[in-house]
Amino acid sequence: MTIRKIWTIGYEQTTVPAVMNALREAGVEVLADVRALPLSRRPGFSKSALAASAREAGIDYVHFKALGTPAEGRAAARRNDHATLERIYEIQLELPEAIAAGAKLAGLAGERKVALLCYEREAHGCHRTLLRQTVLPDFQVIDLIPVS
Repeated sequence: MTIRKIWTIGYEQTTVPAVMNALREAGVEVLADVRALPLSRRPGFSKSALAASAREAGIDYVHFKALGTPAEGRAAARRNDHATLERIYEIQLELPEAIAAGAKLAGLAGERKVALLCYEREAHGCHRTLLRQTVLPDFQVIDLIPVS
């Protein structure tokens, strides 16, 4: 039996080159942006710029808006209120568009090397861990930490 893997990466306290380097070193083929709002105050991490950087690094970029965290969940994450984040995100994942996006993500991750991207540096406090546990429960996780 082949062990299926999923990578995760956050861009807090790092740079686009460091993220792209970590993804390339891991052999990631697809960057799955799982932010509801793919905008960032950090230079280079908004959707268009990030997609362009990924393409330059030889990595495909796919945005999964429906797998992002609603505003209330993002507020809970900023407060380090993981229980509230988990409750809100569980409801998000039950929405039809999230179920469809989750199925698309699972299919993609079953065929290619995919990394889930969100803001938080540490995956344990981020919705990408909840996403992985729900949508990709049988995948071995590899959490990447970019070195700036």
